[in-house]
Amino acid sequence: MQRIRLRYTKRGRLRFTSHRDFQRAFERALRRSEVPMAYSAGFTPHPKVSYANAAPTGTGSEAEFLEIALTEARDPDLLRELLDSSLPDGLDIIDAVEARTSGLADRLTASVWELRLDGVEPDELRAAVTAFNAAETVEVQRKAKNGIRTFDARAAVADLEALDPPADRPGDRPCAILRLVVRHVTPAVRPDDVLSGLRAVADLAPPVPAAVTRLAQGLFDEESGTVTDPLAPDREAAPTAHPAVAAAVATAPEGAGSA
Repeated sequence: MQRIRLRYTKRGRLRFTSHRDFQRAFERALRRSEVPMAYSAGFTPHPKVSYANAAPTGTGSEAEFLEIALTEARDPDLLRELLDSSLPDGLDIIDAVEARTSGLADRLTASVWELRLDGVEPDELRAAVTAFNAAETVEVQRKAKNGIRTFDARAAVADLEALDPPADRPGDRPCAILRLVVRHVTPAVRPDDVLSGLRAVADLAPPVPAAVTRLAQGLFDEESGTVTDPLAPDREAAPTAHPAVAAAVATAPEGAGSA
């Protein structure tokens, strides 16, 4: 059995796709691409697909991950192209590697998020970020199944900074960009929790909902403060050539391909 790990995006209007809707679209893409999927046992077999830490509905993402199990070996790059062509624009398969290591979910320990805050002046955001970073704890509240839950949003934030908007941004309304690195902890601290924290410490209240995008997720490097590519260990463990290519080269007639 071969396992393939895929990285996909949620862009544009497709950011409002729920995780369940994506699952249905992806399983249709698997059927259209005639992928030789492995299935679970039991009375209701289903394709062996493992989803890892999906972004909330309404947020964009450049770094969603899943793993599929195949009954026959396939070239990851060709499989990526087939699946990508079978999905709507916005749900894009942008990377594929053969799984050669264990623990993909264990390597998703942090996310890099970017929030576009329309109607907020960059200097106002910088002051709020300074107050948040200086605080030892920032308690926020979130509605849960069992009522209102209070927790610290500060401890999970490894990095928080305010950026100027892009120079080519259309319109004359103020706009600021918030970039943050958040560790995956329990309870999970989401970008909207950090916004609640900024409201608590600096009374920052954007007039319109933030446009939220996950730029990356992976293993958090404490020394450098960066989030690393979770598929890198699989690439590093891969042979220099795909097995099918290596076999073709090994069986090619002597002198084949020479000028």
